[in-house]
Amino acid sequence: MRPRRSVLYMPGANERALEKAKTLPADALILDLEDAVAPDAKEAARERVCAAVGTYGSREVTIRVNGLDTSWHDADLRAAAQAGPAAVVVPKVNSAAEVHNIERALELGGAPSHTKIWAMLETPVALLHAAEIAAASERLTVLVMGTNDLQKELHAEFVPGRAPLLGGLSLALLAARATGKVILDGVYNDVKDVEGFEAECLQGRQFGFDGKTLIHPAQLEPCNRIFAPSEAEIASARKITAAFEEARAEGKGVVTVDGRMIENLHVENARRILDLAEAISKAE
Repeated sequence: MRPRRSVLYMPGANERALEKAKTLPADALILDLEDAVAPDAKEAARERVCAAVGTYGSREVTIRVNGLDTSWHDADLRAAAQAGPAAVVVPKVNSAAEVHNIERALELGGAPSHTKIWAMLETPVALLHAAEIAAASERLTVLVMGTNDLQKELHAEFVPGRAPLLGGLSLALLAARATGKVILDGVYNDVKDVEGFEAECLQGRQFGFDGKTLIHPAQLEPCNRIFAPSEAEIASARKITAAFEEARAEGKGVVTVDGRMIENLHVENARRILDLAEAISKAE
């Protein structure tokens, strides 16, 4: 298991930002060639980002290419394939056929097997086909919510709690869990609104997201904290797994912990919590 609590976008045109990212406690980085780069800086940013990929040690580093409908997309994919990041993040993926085309382009470009596809879901069409997209390829390992674009496409208003987006978020989560993919929540735009950001992180965790995409280093600490198991959760998980193993060794079919009946689903969840805690500890 690899923790992806915090996944930070870094502008590909900003050399200082790319360098600073080496010191930041993000679980993963998205070196961005899309929204963060002006049209006349696209080619230079592509070269800079591809050269930087191998300089982050064991950190999970991805490249967000420009969208399939842009003139930069094909060149971005070829360059990313040669650079060999952990993944290529593709905006506005709307169908399984597009996933197949991306996969084929990476293979033709010579991408190593460790370079995966992260598909961004940002439109009503994508969400209505989320399960097909998620199941389209074994190379696709992560779904990334593009909540800003989704909000625009829905003509929805921004409100605390994201009520207009909850249906779409639920569809994406169902698709991710049905196909065994990781899923990341979208960004929070107001970097000064710490309370609002933490509330949205908590909502995302409660929904079942594996982590959240971020736009500013100041968002890292609360995001890492909220998406990590708490000490109380870890202690409870250890207690549940220990009681289960003891009961099984004694041939008992029923396990009770603190007056609560424990079933296999509780044990599986406890083990997931412990695996995540261990992965976070190793990564840090």
